[in-house]
Amino acid sequence: MRNQVVSHEDWLKARLELLAAEKAFTRQREALTRRRMAMPWERVEKAYRFEGPDGGLTLEDLFAGRSQLLVYHFMLGPDWQEGCKSCSFWADNFNGIPVHLARRDVTFTAVSRAPLEKIESYRRRMGWSFPWVSSGGSDFNFDYQASATPEELAAGRAYYNFAICSNTVSEMVGVSVFYRSGPGEVYHTYSCYARGVEMVNGAYHFLDLVPKGRDEDGLRYPMEWVRRHDQY
Repeated sequence: MRNQVVSHEDWLKARLELLAAEKAFTRQREALTRRRMAMPWERVEKAYRFEGPDGGLTLEDLFAGRSQLLVYHFMLGPDWQEGCKSCSFWADNFNGIPVHLARRDVTFTAVSRAPLEKIESYRRRMGWSFPWVSSGGSDFNFDYQASATPEELAAGRAYYNFAICSNTVSEMVGVSVFYRSGPGEVYHTYSCYARGVEMVNGAYHFLDLVPKGRDEDGLRYPMEWVRRHDQY
């Protein structure tokens, strides 16, 4: 590929025009963020159980004393041999983030239905240190649209991204957010799925800055090129 080559003056003119559009987009994004922050909440009534390296945990325990909880629904099912390659691409962005989020009263954790020993084995293989717990035996992933039931898989359709859609896999990606206002008071404030999780992948945002962009045109599906970082 080769774009048009111009003088510095013409390049600067084009860049300033794009900058005006980028600033308008930034203002739109900030307005969207304010709408997201103003979303109504729903109280979490069900008692979910998780397993972490130090034993059993409740949803409230996952907050680790903070008031806000970010959950990344990592696609690793009980019968999977390794984590989803796309989720692994996302997770390569996570290691250094929790310490910074904690300074803003936010706890981060990944959650999967796989047994903890399978999670820990895969975490060691990938060299990750971010928190990651198992929700196996709990309805958590099903209730928050991150896992399909056997009935949904048999039908080839599942409720995902707030709609019934075609589906043939047991685990789906997503991010869910919760707020704790006091002992026993936990609220679900936000969830996003599918392309909604792109906002937490720094590598994609870097690719959006370069001339070829994500360079995914012509592939069978957009992320066909992605591999786990130990498989390139």
